[in-house]
Amino acid sequence: MAVHHYRKRKAVTNSPPTPRDSPKETPTPVARMTGLSTTLSSAATILATSPVSQVVPVTNENLEERIIQDIAKKTHIPMWGVIVLFIIIGAFFLCTCFCCFKRLCRRKKKDSKKGLKGAVDLKSVQILGGSYKEKVQPDLEDLQDNMECNDVDQDSAKSDMKLGRLQYKLDYDFNTNNLAVTVIQAEDLPGMDMSGTSDPYVKVYLLPDKKKKYETKVHRKTLNPVFNETFNFKIPYSEIASKTLVFAVFDFDRFSKHDQIGEVKIPLNTLDLAQTIEEWKELTSVEGEQGQENKLGDICFSLRYVPTAGKLTVVILEAKNLKKMDVGGLSDPYVKIALMLNGKRIKKKKTSIKKCTLNPYYNESFTFEVPFEQIQKVQLVVTVVDYDRIGTSEPIGKVVMGCNASGTELRHWMDMLASPRRPIAQWHSLKDPTDSMDN
Repeated sequence: MAVHHYRKRKAVTNSPPTPRDSPKETPTPVARMTGLSTTLSSAATILATSPVSQVVPVTNENLEERIIQDIAKKTHIPMWGVIVLFIIIGAFFLCTCFCCFKRLCRRKKKDSKKGLKGAVDLKSVQILGGSYKEKVQPDLEDLQDNMECNDVDQDSAKSDMKLGRLQYKLDYDFNTNNLAVTVIQAEDLPGMDMSGTSDPYVKVYLLPDKKKKYETKVHRKTLNPVFNETFNFKIPYSEIASKTLVFAVFDFDRFSKHDQIGEVKIPLNTLDLAQTIEEWKELTSVEGEQGQENKLGDICFSLRYVPTAGKLTVVILEAKNLKKMDVGGLSDPYVKIALMLNGKRIKKKKTSIKKCTLNPYYNESFTFEVPFEQIQKVQLVVTVVDYDRIGTSEPIGKVVMGCNASGTELRHWMDMLASPRRPIAQWHSLKDPTDSMDN
């Protein structure tokens, strides 16, 4: 028993000492370096296996993929189904935007066509207006602006001075019953403008009917114009004896009535038409205060054409020295404006009636829709009418405007086309309302 206990105790005593009981040893530098490297490798291993190292940068593709995955999870639709759905929605959105854009463009195009109906380049309008200048007279911008008119002084001056003379030629064809009248030239005409010159032109017509009237071109700033223009009259030989040929020489004035310088009257029954006649004649003063040509009166109106809008505006300003139509020596005039196309009246308008006057003032404006493609085909007929409450109103005189007109009427019309959007005002002598509208 004692022996056993002793052995046990001895065994306990001879057991190796524990580390706690062992003395502490100071590590050497080599051991320190070895331990540091071991520690660093362990840290690297931990970092490599940690969740932080598994974080991936978030990009657009990953974001889109996550969104698609979330939608697929919430709607229980496969990912390919979600992608197809997105494609369909995008295509629908693009189609909607394209349709809206196309509709907007179509509306703008339609509005532009509506607003520019009959629209043309303004240069083409000016070219059209200038294409007829040689038919009538030179550019009005070069003419003298004579705004003041002294009729009394001019009439007294005419009585004291010579009116000049006119050279003409007559040739009658018995086979065709045609009388060819050639206005050759004039010389020593009086100066009617303030500058001492004139802008002369000649009107040629037959009395007493005056159904055919012709005008030469205006020659600006000259007292010795050379015309060399021929006009034809169809007259049966049996009617020759009853006709009187009239050459009326006028001074053109843009802003007031044209002053008549003088005239030459030739009764055809005094001539031997079997041969060609060429001679000079002295101009004589006109008959009466206004002369033979102005016995019906004068009217002033302005024309304005806007080609882009296709609108023709006529402003009836005033009339003067109208023919006396009533018993009391006065008239009740109003102005009737008719727009003609191919000989048919398509629109008509009229002014108010001015009671008991021969010099009415209106200043009334009227607008007609005339597309540019029709402006060369229409005619504008301005007629002064004497109102009669009991009987039928009787026309006093008229003026026919248009591309197929002649003389100052044609010039006024072409000035309007050559100056689009600008009102062009001018005086016109009224002509017999029974005359045909043919040139």
